[in-house]
Amino acid sequence: MTAHMSRKLATASIAMALAVVTTVISARRTDGEQYWPQWRGPHGTGASKQAKPPAEWSETKNIRWRKTIPGRGFGTPVVWGDLIFVLTAVPVDATGDAAHAARGRTPGAHKYVVLALNRKDGRVVWEQVAREDTPHEGAHNEWGTWASPSAVTDGQHVIASFESRGIYAYDMKGKLIWQKDLGDKTMRNQFGEGSSPALHGNTLVVVWDHQAGSFIVALDKRSGEERWRVARDEIDGWATPLVVVSGGKPQVVTSGMKQVRSYDLETGKLLWHGGGLTMNPIPSPVASDGIVILTSGFRGNNLKAVRLADARDDITNSPALVWSLDRDTPYVPSPLLYDGILYLLKSNSGILSAFDAATGKPHYQLARLEGAPNVFASPAGAAGRVYVPGQDGTTVVLKHGPAFEVIAQNKLDDGFNASPALVDGEIYLRGRKSLYCIAER
Repeated sequence: MTAHMSRKLATASIAMALAVVTTVISARRTDGEQYWPQWRGPHGTGASKQAKPPAEWSETKNIRWRKTIPGRGFGTPVVWGDLIFVLTAVPVDATGDAAHAARGRTPGAHKYVVLALNRKDGRVVWEQVAREDTPHEGAHNEWGTWASPSAVTDGQHVIASFESRGIYAYDMKGKLIWQKDLGDKTMRNQFGEGSSPALHGNTLVVVWDHQAGSFIVALDKRSGEERWRVARDEIDGWATPLVVVSGGKPQVVTSGMKQVRSYDLETGKLLWHGGGLTMNPIPSPVASDGIVILTSGFRGNNLKAVRLADARDDITNSPALVWSLDRDTPYVPSPLLYDGILYLLKSNSGILSAFDAATGKPHYQLARLEGAPNVFASPAGAAGRVYVPGQDGTTVVLKHGPAFEVIAQNKLDDGFNASPALVDGEIYLRGRKSLYCIAER
């Protein structure tokens, strides 16, 4: 072999190796696995398999940046690539929370805003006012905002639901692609809205549970065109639907006070249903290893673990119901399902229990999180840790596993109702006033 041929072979080998590396990197960057593309993260469980965020921080330690976010919104920050997407409702007649507090639950005109921020420094890359309008109803003083849903993204589209104020799809540069108005929700006691859409493939699923004519609808993510719509015999609900794949086919699992239900993603056909949860179902379902877990905890306690392979038609009293729980379930926070362990908060308090997700066997129960007595955010997990942000500004960090072990209590000057996003070496925590990027420094 000549030197020239050797050089050509070496160059070809290097090119092939680079192509393989590029393909792997491209796959990693397009499947969303390492990002936080939706409410409850890449798998809808509240956990990331790849993130390695820090365990400790304060206002003077491990804060990469802090960005004031105008208006109010309790949705989770959504992350893809170099961008963070945040939804907020900004009062038109005044700025900041003071105006909202002064008005109480009487709505004034708001701008419904989608913000794209740079992950490196928090600067605004683009900002779009989806709509300027006056809400037709109030929202809960303490827990509610007019921008409580989380956005969802697939790296090509960013879809923002402001529910009664419309659903808006943008490209990654902020150009509006389509918008959809599903009407006005009527919520009991004007508690406000807060269910996020779910995205799977080209299908966006929205649950529209309220006091007057509930339904579930599937939209084409590319155009907003309606694919199917099915009426639901339900009243108010805030749980986000969960898309799971069983037997090679995707289905949409939904919580409800009257029934828990699952629909075929392609057609909307009802696949299975069973007894409902409690009033005001807020926690979103989670699933892993063929079992989906649905729970709620207002004026009662209810948890159902359903084996998807056995679930068909009416699952009440069927083998599909693997285990259940009738005490100490969450009211607002969704469960965390992390490597086979289900973490549940009791009501809205900093009292945590951990169960084997497959069997319901308790690892520990009713452990008190000192420093976080009130918790409305949902716990998140990564790097062998569980992160529980408290309403008063303290995030309790625990060792993930069958034993209760606190690693750190991290206090910040803001308070947290929004759930965290865990990506790479960072935690994104949205407070009442600011968005924090927490990372080792």
